Amino acid sequence: MNGLDPILHQPTRLTVLAFLSGCQEAEFSVVRDYCQVSDSVLSKTAAGLETAGYLRARKGYVGKRPRTWLSATAQGRAVLAAHLGALQQMAAAAEAAGSASAPDEGADGNGAGAGG
Repeated sequence: MNGLDPILHQPTRLTVLAFLSGCQEAEFSVVRDYCQVSDSVLSKTAAGLETAGYLRARKGYVGKRPRTWLSATAQGRAVLAAHLGALQQMAAAAEAAGSASAPDEGADGNGAGAGG
């Protein structure tokens, strides 16, 4: 379906980008805790999103401790919005198709439908 991004089909990638779209920047550990994944899973996920151009990682220090901050890029935010819009359209189309194919409840005269 048009608008769905294959990179965002993976739930962790979608969750990370969705979380980051709600803030300007977040520390690695905050994103990790929100997504309930390990450091290695988030690191691999962030690297994939960064390669795609959807995420930016910034490294620095707080005191003597190294830190990494993650942020969604403009491209990442746009792709996420298109992906979510396509999912909403898909759900709406499925709901409409389901409603159109639902049996008429009053067809047999007692509202029980076939076999009722």
